[in-house]
Amino acid sequence: MTGAERLERQVLVLGGGPAGLAASLAAAAAGASTLLVEREERLGGILKQCVHDGFGLRRFSEALTGPEYARRFVSLLPGSGVEVLSSTFVHGVRREDGRFRLTVLNPDRGLFEIEAAALVLATGCRERSDRQVLIHGDRPAGLFTAGLAQRLVNVEGLLPGRRALILGSGDIGLIMARRLFLEGVEVEGVYEMKAEPSGLPRNLAQCLVDYSIPLHLSTTVTEVRGRRRVEAVKVARVDERGTPLPGTEREIACDTLVLSVGLIPENEILLSLGLPLDPVTRGPRVDQEGRVGRAALFACGNAVHVNDLVDDVSDSGEAAGRAAARLVLEGEGGSGGHRIPLKAGPGLLYAVPQVVDAKRPGTVDIHFRSNATLREGARLLLRAGERVIAERRYPVLRPPECARFSFDPADLGEAEELRLDLERGAP
Repeated sequence: MTGAERLERQVLVLGGGPAGLAASLAAAAAGASTLLVEREERLGGILKQCVHDGFGLRRFSEALTGPEYARRFVSLLPGSGVEVLSSTFVHGVRREDGRFRLTVLNPDRGLFEIEAAALVLATGCRERSDRQVLIHGDRPAGLFTAGLAQRLVNVEGLLPGRRALILGSGDIGLIMARRLFLEGVEVEGVYEMKAEPSGLPRNLAQCLVDYSIPLHLSTTVTEVRGRRRVEAVKVARVDERGTPLPGTEREIACDTLVLSVGLIPENEILLSLGLPLDPVTRGPRVDQEGRVGRAALFACGNAVHVNDLVDDVSDSGEAAGRAAARLVLEGEGGSGGHRIPLKAGPGLLYAVPQVVDAKRPGTVDIHFRSNATLREGARLLLRAGERVIAERRYPVLRPPECARFSFDPADLGEAEELRLDLERGAP
Protein backbone atom coordinates (compact mmCIF):
# COMPACT_ATOMS: atom_id res chain seq x y z
CA MET A 1 0.00 0.00 0.00
CA THR A 2 2.53 2.55 -1.12
CA GLY A 3 1.65 6.07 -0.09
CA ALA A 4 -1.17 5.01 2.25
CA GLU A 5 -1.24 6.06 5.87
CA ARG A 6 0.47 3.70 8.30
CA LEU A 7 0.26 3.64 12.09
CA GLU A 8 2.93 1.90 14.15
CA ARG A 9 2.25 0.83 17.72
CA GLN A 10 3.81 -1.68 20.08
CA VAL A 11 0.57 -3.44 21.03
CA LEU A 12 -2.55 -3.67 18.86
CA VAL A 13 -5.76 -4.98 20.46
CA LEU A 14 -8.61 -6.11 18.19
CA GLY A 15 -12.04 -5.95 19.81
CA GLY A 16 -13.52 -3.40 22.18
CA GLY A 17 -15.60 -5.69 24.36
CA PRO A 18 -14.73 -6.54 27.99
CA ALA A 19 -11.64 -8.59 27.02
CA GLY A 20 -10.28 -5.96 24.65
CA LEU A 21 -10.91 -3.08 27.04
CA ALA A 22 -9.11 -4.90 29.86
CA ALA A 23 -6.24 -5.94 27.57
CA SER A 24 -5.64 -2.45 26.16
CA LEU A 25 -5.73 -0.79 29.58
CA ALA A 26 -3.31 -3.38 30.98
CA ALA A 27 -0.91 -3.04 28.05
CA ALA A 28 -0.86 0.75 28.28
CA ALA A 29 -0.42 0.64 32.07
CA ALA A 30 2.64 -1.59 31.53
CA GLY A 31 4.21 1.12 29.35
CA ALA A 32 3.49 -0.05 25.78
CA SER A 33 2.09 2.22 23.10
CA THR A 34 -1.36 0.67 22.63
CA LEU A 35 -4.05 0.93 19.97
CA LEU A 36 -7.52 -0.52 20.41
CA VAL A 37 -9.47 -1.24 17.21
CA GLU A 38 -13.23 -1.86 17.32
CA ARG A 39 -15.53 -2.48 14.34
CA GLU A 40 -18.63 -0.99 15.99
CA GLU A 41 -19.17 2.69 16.67
CA ARG A 42 -19.28 2.27 20.45
CA LEU A 43 -17.08 0.25 22.78
CA GLY A 44 -18.44 -2.42 25.10
CA GLY A 45 -19.14 -5.36 22.82
CA ILE A 46 -22.18 -7.46 23.66
CA LEU A 47 -22.43 -5.77 27.06
CA LYS A 48 -24.12 -2.76 25.44
CA GLN A 49 -27.31 -4.74 24.92
CA CYS A 50 -27.32 -6.74 28.19
CA VAL A 51 -29.64 -4.63 30.35
CA HIS A 52 -30.10 -7.35 32.98
CA ASP A 53 -27.92 -7.22 36.08
CA GLY A 54 -25.54 -9.78 37.57
CA PHE A 55 -22.30 -8.56 35.95
CA GLY A 56 -19.24 -7.77 38.04
CA LEU A 57 -20.14 -9.61 41.23
CA ARG A 58 -16.57 -10.84 41.70
CA ARG A 59 -14.60 -7.91 40.30
CA PHE A 60 -16.66 -5.02 41.66
CA SER A 61 -18.73 -6.76 44.38
CA GLU A 62 -21.81 -5.26 42.74
CA ALA A 63 -24.60 -6.55 40.54
CA LEU A 64 -24.16 -4.32 37.48
CA THR A 65 -25.96 -4.28 34.15
CA GLY A 66 -23.89 -4.93 31.04
CA PRO A 67 -23.65 -1.23 30.05
CA GLU A 68 -22.68 -0.30 33.61
CA TYR A 69 -19.93 -2.93 33.63
CA ALA A 70 -18.57 -1.71 30.30
CA ARG A 71 -18.66 1.89 31.48
CA ARG A 72 -16.36 1.04 34.40
CA PHE A 73 -13.64 0.23 31.84
CA VAL A 74 -14.50 2.84 29.21
CA SER A 75 -14.27 5.58 31.85
CA LEU A 76 -10.62 4.61 32.45
CA LEU A 77 -9.57 5.19 28.83
CA PRO A 78 -9.09 8.99 28.97
CA GLY A 79 -5.57 9.62 30.22
CA SER A 80 -4.65 5.92 30.09
CA GLY A 81 -2.53 6.20 26.96
CA VAL A 82 -4.84 3.88 25.00
CA GLU A 83 -5.70 5.12 21.50
CA VAL A 84 -9.07 4.01 20.16
CA LEU A 85 -10.16 3.53 16.55
CA SER A 86 -13.86 2.65 16.36
CA SER A 87 -15.96 1.86 13.26
CA THR A 88 -12.82 0.21 11.89
CA PHE A 89 -12.86 -3.09 10.01
CA VAL A 90 -9.93 -5.43 9.47
CA HIS A 91 -9.55 -6.11 5.76
CA GLY A 92 -6.44 -8.30 5.95
CA VAL A 93 -3.66 -9.39 8.28
CA ARG A 94 -0.18 -10.80 7.70
CA ARG A 95 3.00 -11.38 9.67
CA GLU A 96 6.28 -10.15 8.20
CA ASP A 97 9.71 -9.91 9.81
CA GLY A 98 8.27 -10.80 13.19
CA ARG A 99 5.71 -7.96 13.12
CA PHE A 100 2.00 -7.86 12.38
CA ARG A 101 0.67 -5.74 9.54
CA LEU A 102 -3.06 -5.20 9.26
CA THR A 103 -4.96 -3.48 6.49
CA VAL A 104 -8.01 -1.76 7.99
CA LEU A 105 -10.88 0.38 6.74
CA ASN A 106 -12.17 3.41 8.59
CA PRO A 107 -14.88 5.83 7.32
CA ASP A 108 -12.74 8.90 8.10
CA ARG A 109 -9.29 7.60 7.14
CA GLY A 110 -10.18 5.19 4.39
CA LEU A 111 -7.97 2.15 3.78
CA PHE A 112 -4.67 2.17 5.66
CA GLU A 113 -2.20 -0.06 7.52
CA ILE A 114 -1.42 -0.65 11.16
CA GLU A 115 1.87 -2.25 12.16
CA ALA A 116 2.40 -3.70 15.62
CA ALA A 117 5.03 -5.71 17.44
CA ALA A 118 2.35 -7.66 19.36
CA LEU A 119 -1.24 -8.47 18.47
CA VAL A 120 -3.99 -9.25 21.00
CA LEU A 121 -7.15 -10.88 19.64
CA ALA A 122 -10.21 -10.05 21.72
CA THR A 123 -12.69 -10.77 18.96
CA GLY A 124 -15.36 -12.52 21.04
CA CYS A 125 -17.77 -15.08 19.63
CA ARG A 126 -20.74 -15.39 17.32
CA GLU A 127 -24.04 -17.29 17.47
CA ARG A 128 -24.90 -20.45 15.58
CA SER A 129 -27.65 -20.09 13.00
CA ASP A 130 -30.68 -22.23 12.16
CA ARG A 131 -28.88 -23.99 9.31
CA GLN A 132 -26.05 -24.98 11.62
CA VAL A 133 -28.51 -26.96 13.76
CA LEU A 134 -30.25 -28.56 10.76
CA ILE A 135 -33.61 -26.80 10.93
CA HIS A 136 -35.37 -27.37 7.62
CA GLY A 137 -37.92 -25.29 5.75
CA ASP A 138 -38.07 -21.79 4.34
CA ARG A 139 -36.38 -18.75 5.81
CA PRO A 140 -39.25 -16.36 6.46
CA ALA A 141 -39.24 -13.24 8.61
CA GLY A 142 -39.45 -14.05 12.31
CA LEU A 143 -36.27 -16.13 12.66
CA PHE A 144 -33.82 -14.52 15.09
CA THR A 145 -30.75 -15.51 17.00
CA ALA A 146 -31.12 -14.69 20.69
CA GLY A 147 -28.46 -11.98 20.45
CA LEU A 148 -30.23 -10.27 17.57
CA ALA A 149 -33.56 -10.43 19.40
CA GLN A 150 -31.83 -8.95 22.45
CA ARG A 151 -30.45 -6.07 20.40
CA LEU A 152 -33.83 -5.36 18.81
CA VAL A 153 -35.57 -5.16 22.18
CA ASN A 154 -32.91 -3.55 24.37
CA VAL A 155 -31.17 -1.21 21.91
CA GLU A 156 -33.60 -0.56 19.06
CA GLY A 157 -36.79 -0.65 21.14
CA LEU A 158 -38.49 -3.09 18.74
CA LEU A 159 -40.42 -6.29 19.38
CA PRO A 160 -39.44 -9.26 17.18
CA GLY A 161 -42.98 -10.67 17.31
CA ARG A 162 -46.07 -11.40 19.40
CA ARG A 163 -45.90 -15.15 20.05
CA ALA A 164 -42.42 -16.61 20.42
CA LEU A 165 -40.82 -19.98 20.87
CA ILE A 166 -37.23 -20.26 22.16
CA LEU A 167 -35.00 -23.06 20.88
CA GLY A 168 -32.06 -23.73 23.21
CA SER A 169 -31.76 -23.30 26.96
CA GLY A 170 -28.44 -21.46 26.98
CA ASP A 171 -28.21 -18.43 29.23
CA ILE A 172 -29.03 -15.84 26.58
CA GLY A 173 -32.05 -17.88 25.49
CA LEU A 174 -33.32 -18.04 29.07
CA ILE A 175 -32.72 -14.32 29.58
CA MET A 176 -34.56 -13.49 26.35
CA ALA A 177 -37.51 -15.68 27.34
CA ARG A 178 -37.93 -13.49 30.42
CA ARG A 179 -37.25 -10.26 28.56
CA LEU A 180 -39.82 -10.98 25.87
CA PHE A 181 -42.36 -12.03 28.50
CA LEU A 182 -41.87 -8.74 30.37
CA GLU A 183 -42.40 -6.82 27.12
CA GLY A 184 -45.76 -8.49 26.55
CA VAL A 185 -44.74 -11.22 24.11
CA GLU A 186 -46.46 -14.57 24.60
CA VAL A 187 -43.58 -16.99 25.18
CA GLU A 188 -44.90 -20.44 24.32
CA GLY A 189 -41.91 -22.20 25.87
CA VAL A 190 -38.21 -23.01 25.78
CA TYR A 191 -37.18 -26.19 23.92
CA GLU A 192 -33.89 -27.99 24.52
CA MET A 193 -32.54 -30.93 22.51
CA LYS A 194 -30.43 -32.20 25.42
CA ALA A 195 -31.80 -34.12 28.37
CA GLU A 196 -30.79 -31.35 30.76
CA PRO A 197 -30.73 -27.54 30.52
CA SER A 198 -27.69 -25.73 29.11
CA GLY A 199 -27.99 -22.56 31.19
CA LEU A 200 -26.87 -21.68 34.68
CA PRO A 201 -29.21 -22.76 37.51
CA ARG A 202 -29.81 -19.17 38.62
CA ASN A 203 -31.03 -18.23 35.15
CA LEU A 204 -33.33 -21.24 35.01
CA ALA A 205 -34.90 -20.14 38.30
CA GLN A 206 -35.03 -16.40 37.67
CA CYS A 207 -36.01 -16.48 33.97
CA LEU A 208 -38.29 -19.51 33.63
CA VAL A 209 -39.55 -20.73 37.00
CA ASP A 210 -40.32 -17.24 38.33
CA TYR A 211 -42.48 -16.51 35.26
CA SER A 212 -43.98 -19.97 34.74
CA ILE A 213 -42.40 -20.33 31.30
CA PRO A 214 -42.30 -24.04 30.45
CA LEU A 215 -39.06 -25.86 29.60
CA HIS A 216 -39.26 -28.88 27.28
CA LEU A 217 -36.18 -31.13 27.42
CA SER A 218 -35.13 -33.74 24.83
CA THR A 219 -37.19 -31.81 22.30
CA THR A 220 -36.17 -29.81 19.24
CA VAL A 221 -37.57 -27.83 16.32
CA THR A 222 -37.56 -29.90 13.13
CA GLU A 223 -39.25 -27.56 10.66
CA VAL A 224 -40.30 -23.94 10.20
CA ARG A 225 -43.63 -23.20 8.48
CA GLY A 226 -44.43 -19.96 6.68
CA ARG A 227 -43.46 -18.15 3.49
CA ARG A 228 -43.27 -14.44 4.23
CA ARG A 229 -43.46 -14.71 8.04
CA VAL A 230 -43.13 -17.59 10.49
CA GLU A 231 -46.57 -19.08 11.00
CA ALA A 232 -45.72 -22.22 12.96
CA VAL A 233 -42.92 -24.61 13.82
CA LYS A 234 -42.83 -28.36 14.17
CA VAL A 235 -41.22 -29.84 17.28
CA ALA A 236 -40.43 -33.45 18.13
CA ARG A 237 -38.96 -35.46 20.95
CA VAL A 238 -35.42 -36.77 20.32
CA ASP A 239 -33.44 -39.77 21.47
CA GLU A 240 -30.06 -39.66 23.21
CA ARG A 241 -28.34 -39.09 19.86
CA GLY A 242 -30.58 -36.13 19.02
CA THR A 243 -32.58 -38.03 16.37
CA PRO A 244 -36.29 -37.04 16.21
CA LEU A 245 -38.60 -39.83 17.35
CA PRO A 246 -41.37 -40.76 14.87
CA GLY A 247 -44.86 -40.11 16.14
CA THR A 248 -43.83 -37.38 18.59
CA GLU A 249 -44.13 -34.43 16.18
CA ARG A 250 -46.53 -31.60 16.88
CA GLU A 251 -47.10 -28.21 15.33
CA ILE A 252 -47.04 -25.00 17.37
CA ALA A 253 -48.46 -21.74 16.07
CA CYS A 254 -46.07 -18.79 16.52
CA ASP A 255 -44.73 -15.82 14.58
CA THR A 256 -41.22 -15.81 16.07
CA LEU A 257 -38.51 -18.42 16.57
CA VAL A 258 -35.57 -17.34 18.74
CA LEU A 259 -32.45 -19.49 18.49
CA SER A 260 -30.10 -19.91 21.45
CA VAL A 261 -28.16 -22.86 20.07
CA GLY A 262 -24.57 -22.13 21.01
CA LEU A 263 -21.67 -19.75 20.50
CA ILE A 264 -18.53 -20.09 18.39
CA PRO A 265 -15.32 -18.09 19.02
CA GLU A 266 -14.56 -15.59 16.23
CA ASN A 267 -11.15 -16.64 14.93
CA GLU A 268 -11.06 -15.98 11.20
CA ILE A 269 -7.94 -13.84 11.74
CA LEU A 270 -6.10 -16.79 13.27
CA LEU A 271 -7.10 -18.96 10.33
CA SER A 272 -5.88 -16.32 7.88
CA LEU A 273 -2.51 -16.46 9.66
CA GLY A 274 -2.41 -20.21 9.13
CA LEU A 275 -2.77 -21.09 12.82
CA PRO A 276 -4.78 -24.15 13.89
CA LEU A 277 -7.73 -24.08 16.27
CA ASP A 278 -8.53 -26.41 19.14
CA PRO A 279 -11.18 -28.78 17.70
CA VAL A 280 -13.29 -28.62 20.88
CA THR A 281 -13.12 -24.98 21.99
CA ARG A 282 -12.78 -23.62 18.42
CA GLY A 283 -10.26 -21.17 19.83
CA PRO A 284 -6.45 -21.14 19.72
CA ARG A 285 -4.21 -23.17 22.00
CA VAL A 286 -2.91 -20.68 24.55
CA ASP A 287 -0.81 -20.53 27.71
CA GLN A 288 -1.98 -19.00 30.99
CA GLU A 289 -1.31 -15.49 29.66
CA GLY A 290 -3.10 -16.05 26.38
CA ARG A 291 0.01 -16.40 24.24
CA VAL A 292 -0.47 -18.39 21.04
CA GLY A 293 2.66 -20.39 20.21
CA ARG A 294 5.98 -18.55 20.15
CA ALA A 295 4.88 -15.47 18.21
CA ALA A 296 3.96 -12.15 19.82
CA LEU A 297 0.34 -13.15 19.34
CA PHE A 298 -2.18 -13.32 22.17
CA ALA A 299 -5.87 -14.21 22.46
CA CYS A 300 -8.27 -13.65 25.33
CA GLY A 301 -11.88 -13.81 26.44
CA ASN A 302 -14.47 -15.59 24.34
CA ALA A 303 -12.09 -15.77 21.38
CA VAL A 304 -10.30 -18.54 23.34
CA HIS A 305 -13.33 -20.36 24.75
CA VAL A 306 -16.87 -19.34 25.65
CA ASN A 307 -16.88 -18.12 29.25
CA ASP A 308 -19.79 -18.09 31.69
CA LEU A 309 -18.75 -14.92 33.55
CA VAL A 310 -17.66 -11.54 32.23
CA ASP A 311 -15.20 -11.25 35.14
CA ASP A 312 -13.30 -14.23 33.73
CA VAL A 313 -13.28 -12.52 30.32
CA SER A 314 -11.81 -9.35 31.84
CA ASP A 315 -9.19 -11.32 33.80
CA SER A 316 -8.14 -13.06 30.59
CA GLY A 317 -7.84 -9.74 28.80
CA GLU A 318 -5.70 -8.19 31.52
CA ALA A 319 -3.32 -11.15 31.52
CA ALA A 320 -2.94 -11.02 27.73
CA GLY A 321 -2.44 -7.25 27.65
CA ARG A 322 0.22 -7.32 30.37
CA ALA A 323 2.05 -10.20 28.71
CA ALA A 324 1.97 -8.56 25.28
CA ALA A 325 3.45 -5.35 26.70
CA ARG A 326 6.11 -7.24 28.62
CA LEU A 327 7.13 -9.17 25.52
CA VAL A 328 7.63 -6.09 23.33
CA LEU A 329 9.34 -4.10 26.10
CA GLU A 330 11.58 -6.81 27.58
CA GLY A 331 11.84 -9.39 24.80
CA GLU A 332 11.80 -13.14 25.32
CA GLY A 333 13.95 -12.77 28.43
CA GLY A 334 10.90 -11.50 30.30
CA SER A 335 8.51 -14.08 28.94
CA GLY A 336 9.30 -17.35 30.69
CA GLY A 337 10.23 -20.18 28.38
CA HIS A 338 9.49 -23.64 29.83
CA ARG A 339 6.21 -24.32 28.01
CA ILE A 340 4.48 -27.55 28.99
CA PRO A 341 1.47 -28.98 27.10
CA LEU A 342 -1.63 -29.67 29.21
CA LYS A 343 -4.07 -32.40 28.18
CA ALA A 344 -7.63 -32.90 29.37
CA GLY A 345 -8.21 -36.50 30.43
CA PRO A 346 -11.32 -38.69 30.08
CA GLY A 347 -14.48 -37.16 31.48
CA LEU A 348 -13.44 -33.61 30.57
CA LEU A 349 -14.78 -31.76 27.57
CA TYR A 350 -11.78 -29.39 27.50
CA ALA A 351 -9.31 -27.53 29.68
CA VAL A 352 -7.86 -24.05 29.02
CA PRO A 353 -5.00 -23.11 28.88
CA GLN A 354 -3.67 -25.97 26.80
CA VAL A 355 -0.07 -24.90 27.56
CA VAL A 356 1.50 -23.84 30.87
CA ASP A 357 4.62 -21.68 31.02
CA ALA A 358 6.30 -22.99 34.16
CA LYS A 359 8.68 -20.02 34.34
CA ARG A 360 5.93 -17.42 34.74
CA PRO A 361 5.23 -16.46 38.37
CA GLY A 362 1.74 -16.41 39.84
CA THR A 363 -1.12 -18.85 40.16
CA VAL A 364 -2.31 -20.66 37.05
CA ASP A 365 -6.11 -20.89 36.67
CA ILE A 366 -7.37 -23.76 34.53
CA HIS A 367 -10.92 -23.37 33.23
CA PHE A 368 -12.58 -26.65 32.32
CA ARG A 369 -15.89 -28.31 31.60
CA SER A 370 -16.93 -31.89 32.34
CA ASN A 371 -18.55 -33.81 29.50
CA ALA A 372 -21.36 -35.12 31.72
CA THR A 373 -23.22 -34.08 34.86
CA LEU A 374 -21.62 -35.52 38.02
CA ARG A 375 -24.00 -34.96 40.91
CA GLU A 376 -22.21 -37.49 43.10
CA GLY A 377 -19.06 -35.36 43.15
CA ALA A 378 -15.66 -35.62 41.55
CA ARG A 379 -11.97 -35.20 42.26
CA LEU A 380 -9.72 -33.42 39.80
CA LEU A 381 -6.00 -34.18 39.75
CA LEU A 382 -3.19 -32.42 37.89
CA ARG A 383 -0.48 -34.94 37.02
CA ALA A 384 3.00 -34.78 35.58
CA GLY A 385 3.52 -38.39 34.62
CA GLU A 386 2.48 -40.33 37.73
CA ARG A 387 3.26 -37.44 40.10
CA VAL A 388 0.21 -35.54 41.42
CA ILE A 389 0.93 -31.80 41.37
CA ALA A 390 -2.39 -30.58 42.79
CA GLU A 391 -5.91 -31.81 43.38
CA ARG A 392 -9.34 -30.46 44.23
CA ARG A 393 -12.75 -31.94 45.04
CA TYR A 394 -16.00 -30.72 43.50
CA PRO A 395 -19.42 -31.65 44.94
CA VAL A 396 -21.12 -31.24 41.52
CA LEU A 397 -19.87 -30.73 37.96
CA ARG A 398 -22.13 -29.85 35.00
CA PRO A 399 -21.10 -29.20 31.37
CA PRO A 400 -22.94 -25.83 31.23
CA GLU A 401 -20.89 -24.52 34.17
CA CYS A 402 -17.24 -23.73 33.52
CA ALA A 403 -15.26 -24.71 36.64
CA ARG A 404 -11.85 -23.50 37.81
CA PHE A 405 -8.79 -25.35 39.06
CA SER A 406 -5.77 -23.39 40.37
CA PHE A 407 -2.18 -24.36 41.09
CA ASP A 408 1.29 -22.90 41.52
CA PRO A 409 3.56 -23.45 38.46
CA ALA A 410 6.57 -23.48 40.80
CA ASP A 411 5.48 -27.02 41.74
CA LEU A 412 5.92 -28.30 38.18
CA GLY A 413 9.68 -28.73 38.31
CA GLU A 414 11.02 -30.10 35.04
CA ALA A 415 7.76 -31.70 33.95
CA GLU A 416 7.46 -32.25 30.20
CA GLU A 417 3.71 -32.91 30.00
CA LEU A 418 0.70 -32.28 32.20
CA ARG A 419 -2.61 -34.11 32.36
CA LEU A 420 -5.84 -33.15 34.10
CA ASP A 421 -7.62 -36.30 35.32
CA LEU A 422 -11.17 -36.60 36.62
CA GLU A 423 -12.16 -39.21 39.20
CA ARG A 424 -15.90 -39.61 39.60
CA GLY A 425 -17.73 -40.10 42.83
CA ALA A 426 -15.19 -38.45 45.11
CA PRO A 427 -16.91 -36.99 48.21
